Amino acid sequence: MPDERLVGDVGGAAAHLRLLPSSNRKVGVIGYCSGGRQSVLAACSMDLNAAVDCYGAYVVSDSPQGGSVRMTSLVDRLPELRCPLLGLFGKDDAHPGPEEVATLDSILTDYGKPHEFYSYDGAGHAFFAVDRPSYRVEAANDGWERIAAFFAKHLA
Repeated sequence: MPDERLVGDVGGAAAHLRLLPSSNRKVGVIGYCSGGRQSVLAACSMDLNAAVDCYGAYVVSDSPQGGSVRMTSLVDRLPELRCPLLGLFGKDDAHPGPEEVATLDSILTDYGKPHEFYSYDGAGHAFFAVDRPSYRVEAANDGWERIAAFFAKHLA
């Protein structure tokens, strides 16, 4: 999905959620893999209250040429991050690798953007996916607890 379409779709969904009679007007986003990148993109593009990036690749680098989907770095958009960001990563992941996570952490720290990052030993990409060999129960369980606490703090 092109970045502009994602921003439009998430913006429309957030506006709708805020208008619901049961809404407290707070909206958060979460994404896994490319959805993690899209969560960061949305948080840099509109007013949200919380964002969660679960191993989103190509936030600080471009995807390789010739792939089925082209993703460009979000580094130029990071100064516009508008809400707290929770990042959950596997130390054995290649995309994003630990060096990319460290770069993202450094950039957000330099800009004074609120963020919390956690990286798990023995976990690679898709460690939340219960139907894949990459599933890591300890990392996933800890991640879910952190997500619940983060959303409770920022969306309650």
